[in-house]
Amino acid sequence: MDESGRFRSAVIAWAAGGAGTDTAAAVARGLVGGVRTIVLVEGDSDRIALEALATRQGRDLGAQGVAVVPLGGATNIGRFLDVCGPPGLGLPLAGLCDIGEVRHFRRHLERIGLAPGGPRAGLEALGFHVCVADLEDELIRALGAARVLRVIEEQGETRPFRTFRGQPAQRERPVEHQLRRFMGTHSGRKALYARALVAHLDEERVPRPLERLLARV
Repeated sequence: MDESGRFRSAVIAWAAGGAGTDTAAAVARGLVGGVRTIVLVEGDSDRIALEALATRQGRDLGAQGVAVVPLGGATNIGRFLDVCGPPGLGLPLAGLCDIGEVRHFRRHLERIGLAPGGPRAGLEALGFHVCVADLEDELIRALGAARVLRVIEEQGETRPFRTFRGQPAQRERPVEHQLRRFMGTHSGRKALYARALVAHLDEERVPRPLERLLARV
């Protein structure tokens, strides 16, 4: 594991609390000199997508001092802001969240003294960019359903997807909805498609939240 990965793991352990908190905090503080910005994202698939897109753009975020840290769910944002923000490491912050989780991010950013203005523009001014409805939705809309179906075929998952969309709860839903739900039905599937979909993005079709976030960091 490189230093960026060690730092990320230490921050996650520190935010989780428990018996190893002091050790994790010490490791994170020992590695903080190599970090200039922490990017907080909701899950590991978001991290994978962001890093994959950066790589496509010729960037190595870890080498550039940008640590992308998954929260393990939006409701954990408060713990990570306490660790990474002014109460803890005091590093510059940025992030990515789903539109349905904006309230959690706003409340805790305000609590640590970072007060966004309007619902979306205010968060973006602080470097926190909002997906509608989530990152999978952004990527599916950017590629279009037909191209996403081809990606599914490339992954050898055409049959599982057909079985999924044949379920009674899915039959009448738009294909875009079916695709998004399918990606969350199996452990590791979101991460798989985060990387695969980013690999197929056209440069001029990069979802706005990802584009803006990478431009900032």
